[in-house]
Amino acid sequence: MAGNGKKTRNQVKKKGGAKSKKARTSAKTTEKKLLDKVDELEVNLAELNDKYLRLFSEFDNYRKRTNKERLDLLNTASEEVISDLLPVIDDFERGIKALNENDALESSVEGMTLIYNKLLGILTKKGLKPMKSIGETFDTDFHEAITNIPAPSEDLKGKVIDEIEKGYLLNGKVTRFAKVVVGQ
Repeated sequence: MAGNGKKTRNQVKKKGGAKSKKARTSAKTTEKKLLDKVDELEVNLAELNDKYLRLFSEFDNYRKRTNKERLDLLNTASEEVISDLLPVIDDFERGIKALNENDALESSVEGMTLIYNKLLGILTKKGLKPMKSIGETFDTDFHEAITNIPAPSEDLKGKVIDEIEKGYLLNGKVTRFAKVVVGQ
């Protein structure tokens, strides 16, 4: 039977087995390539997800920072105008003091006092607040020492004895340091 051109069952199995072995090897190679590709895509996905989270976080921080900057800008936008008006307040205070000392007309004193109080009221609504310095402990964050003098008493050492020029805060931030005399 083997000689008439027909193949035996064993010969077919051997030939089919070779094809089957080749197919299995090819399938394993393809499967390995696909698994490698899946691993590569998972790594790529993780990297992109990480980049997305970082970008989202960075944008959120940017948004918060710009909101804070906008609020700061609104709070201090009028700082320059208010700083320019502070000498006017100083002049009003000196004028009122001089009028009181010279026994000038009472109506002049009242008029100047009214203008002074009105101006100070407007500035207070905008966030301006005068500092209290006399009797306070000298603090370089709020005071500028013009001179030091011997303290009249022991408890006034290191404290502000006199105020040459009043200091002001605008929305909690120093707009002008108080110029003071400090006891030693």
